[in-house]
Amino acid sequence: MNRKISLVAMATVALVAVGVLGCKPAAAPEPKEKVEFSMHIMSQCPFGAQVQKGIAPVLKTLGNTVDFKMEFIGDEPQPGNLTSMHGANEVNGNKYQICAKKYAPANYMDVVVCMANDMRNIPQNFEKCATEAKVDPAPIKACAEGQEGTDLLSASFKVSKEKGARGSPTMFMNGEKYQGGRTETDFMRSICNAFKVEKPAACANIPEPKKIAVTVLSDKRCTKCFPDRILGQLKNMFPGLEPKTLDYADAEGKALYDSLKDQGVKLLPAFLFEAAVVEDAGFNQIKRFIVDAGQYKLLQVGAKFDPTAEICDNQADDDGDGKIDCEDDGCAGQAECRPEVVKQLDVFVMSQCPFGVKALNALPEIIDAFKEDGITLNINFIADEMPDGTFKALHGQPEVDENIRELCAIKNYGKDHKYMDYILCRNKDIRNAEWKTCAVNGIDPAVMEKCSTGEEGKKLHSENIKIAKALEIGASPTWLANNKFKFSGIAPEQIKKQFCDHNKELKGCAKTLSGEAKVQPGAAPAPSCGG
Repeated sequence: MNRKISLVAMATVALVAVGVLGCKPAAAPEPKEKVEFSMHIMSQCPFGAQVQKGIAPVLKTLGNTVDFKMEFIGDEPQPGNLTSMHGANEVNGNKYQICAKKYAPANYMDVVVCMANDMRNIPQNFEKCATEAKVDPAPIKACAEGQEGTDLLSASFKVSKEKGARGSPTMFMNGEKYQGGRTETDFMRSICNAFKVEKPAACANIPEPKKIAVTVLSDKRCTKCFPDRILGQLKNMFPGLEPKTLDYADAEGKALYDSLKDQGVKLLPAFLFEAAVVEDAGFNQIKRFIVDAGQYKLLQVGAKFDPTAEICDNQADDDGDGKIDCEDDGCAGQAECRPEVVKQLDVFVMSQCPFGVKALNALPEIIDAFKEDGITLNINFIADEMPDGTFKALHGQPEVDENIRELCAIKNYGKDHKYMDYILCRNKDIRNAEWKTCAVNGIDPAVMEKCSTGEEGKKLHSENIKIAKALEIGASPTWLANNKFKFSGIAPEQIKKQFCDHNKELKGCAKTLSGEAKVQPGAAPAPSCGG
């Protein structure tokens, strides 16, 4: 009998040791050192999804040597009212992911990656992903659909705001902003290199980076080119980057420019990769910005400096036509040469940019505040006109169409800013194609359709977008005070404050509008689309 008891006891001890009777295995020992890594994302942002998928296998490989945090980016205009750039589905997707982290800490990233693989179907794909990850969906669902999920996401939004994270993804490693590559290998290499005391054994298996040659062609006369900033980002994407820097003023740089100007290289700085870049894993991060230029792969970085043109504020005749600065016809329309027009306020937006929408929604307060002052208000759009006469906008053809409709409303219903009725109505659901529901209360849908689908609308758009082009404005929203002075802002009080910096005598400047000013020196610029 005693022998039977002894055997049972021994078996029980053995079963407990391997976890058969439900006891958890011993926790992994605490490492001598941990690397802190955090990412701030939006669940339906393709770049946020990209880094979620890139970091997940690294976390499995390195285990508890990485102190990982995933936070979300959004706003809370009123307590409990959470909003995000991509709408209500993204807010709910954020909630499911943050609740998964709480209620399935061991394998929540399996759920997250599954959802990220089909981000347009977030949050509807949660239960499918929970099943695939062998996670009980019930507590996560209860959390996400209840007050707990709202509270968790609200706290996460606050963390992102405190870190200054506006763009998805924004990442930090050991407290410093991370701008490295976004593939599994990139994350693995960067995190392993951050260990100072003892690297985990898995760090010994990282392949050496491929050598990538890039020629950077710039011009020292350009005060806004900043090629080193872009080069710094590229070095993080391509650890084996080998840059060669040339200046347009030098013989080699000028010869390279001349050989490529008919291949699309007309504006500087130009980043010219050797063709072998396509074989590197980091190429996926830039391939949508790459075009062929002779033997090179040209990275489109929004370059704006024409080295053959007149520079409008350097007291020199740059193009050799005998005219200096603003005397040169090429400087017409440039901010440096525009005459100051007091009491004029221009706003430049993309109609389907969420930040542009917010800026236009601020206009009724601005209009009301300065109605006694007789200010001139102009709404301008940001887009490109192609050689064939078609238009291209950041948010696609629907944005082009909406730009044109809003210009038609402005032209035909300008009295007392009646056009704002249409714009404010559209801004409630700006991506909805059913625009005619907003052509009411004196705004004739037939007039709008005739203008917006005909030559009149195209001409209005073509002329209007030239203003932003001449001023090199690419960020939505951007404001222009008195035809000359650029500033950014979304809140009515912030806009008023900066407009009044150049129009101090106006009565509207004494009024307090909604939102905070936040224009102190060194403050971060307001969020925007484009740049």
